[in-house]
Amino acid sequence: MTDIDSDDAFEGTLRPSSLDEFIGQEKVREQLSVMLSAARIENRTPDHVLLAGPPGLGKTTLAVIVARESGSPLRMSSGPTITHTGDLAAVLSSLTEGETLFIDEIHRLPRGVEEMLYIAMEDFRIDIMVGKGPGATTVPLQLAPFTLVGATTRSGLLPAPLRDRFGYTAHLEYYEAGEIEFVIRRSARLVGIELDSHAVNELARRSRGTPRIANRLLRRVRDYLVVHGSAGSRDAVNAALTVFDIDDHGLDRLDRAVLTTLIDTFGGGPAGITTLASAVGEERDTLESVVEPYLVRVGLIARTPRGRVATPAAWALLGKKQPSGL
Repeated sequence: MTDIDSDDAFEGTLRPSSLDEFIGQEKVREQLSVMLSAARIENRTPDHVLLAGPPGLGKTTLAVIVARESGSPLRMSSGPTITHTGDLAAVLSSLTEGETLFIDEIHRLPRGVEEMLYIAMEDFRIDIMVGKGPGATTVPLQLAPFTLVGATTRSGLLPAPLRDRFGYTAHLEYYEAGEIEFVIRRSARLVGIELDSHAVNELARRSRGTPRIANRLLRRVRDYLVVHGSAGSRDAVNAALTVFDIDDHGLDRLDRAVLTTLIDTFGGGPAGITTLASAVGEERDTLESVVEPYLVRVGLIARTPRGRVATPAAWALLGKKQPSGL
């Protein structure tokens, strides 16, 4: 097995470096390929790109690929770290011509920063305030043409003026089981893990249609194989995931805590997302962006105008009898 000491090194080893290597999201790959190829042919900076979708589907990887296939440097930042217009001005003014700027969680930018970004994206300039009080003046600063790649798990939170300034918006979807199996086989080959077809199938089944989760579970299986000297079989995968508290449905401790709390504490709901997050001791954003989308997708909870509700499938999964009338 390949010697990989950290999760970052593991993920770096597995990250595709081109659209041809990227598995899944065929329509998005085709559209990006056309857009980037046209920019190369016309010798211009590619249009701004918005990547929207649940966590772990490859938004950061695609941003890296956009920069690489554009032949440009990549600058990486995130919405929560750009708290003032001065922070954004410092980043934008230091960009070189053609550089790609990646802003993760772009929906979390403050309103004033968003307004500065509008102008920068459209006109490649920003207005700098010089001085204070009545004597303050605004000085326009011309920027080098750049490509902004924004990533969001909550595209509905982006104001329309910001969304409209992206030349291309990609909506990433959860992966099919067969695509996840391709991801696992590729990753296992790259890190020197031998898994039989049954093991790959079992791992894919519990990966929630998400490459990041598939690779994370593969790392845990790798740890188990190293410690126990086991072959990469379905039994070994089952044993490894049991140790790391991943159940037969791919649910982890937090998923089950949400379902259990919703049923035992709130009688199956409805319960507001903030109340539910407080009850399980997690951030609301984590529940909304990581936990809830999958539980809704597999039919274990439902969103209603009054809050989240556990479905009959959730009651059955936890082995609990649903009261009549719910």
